Amino acid sequence: MSIDLQKAADVAKLARIRVEDHMLPELAREFNEILGFIEQLNEVDVEGVEPMVSVTPMPLRRRADEVTDGNMRSRILSNAPDAREGFFVVPKVVE
Repeated sequence: MSIDLQKAADVAKLARIRVEDHMLPELAREFNEILGFIEQLNEVDVEGVEPMVSVTPMPLRRRADEVTDGNMRSRILSNAPDAREGFFVVPKVVE
């Protein structure tokens, strides 16, 4: 896959990045370098390689999966513009 000037301009527009016209050839070249590197990665044989979370082997710390209410109702409701009887009060949206 190759990125031309129009495609580079389209990507910049989608990313909401203002790129001057004279910079489009450089941007397209950089995109093509990135895509070339990705193509190289696709050629690597990873059959039988386990996914890693770190470059050094380490077990993941786990916590008990317990359902709690967080014990923070009053702190959470203190941020609400209007709260009554332990709940957020919101404007009526359905008639």
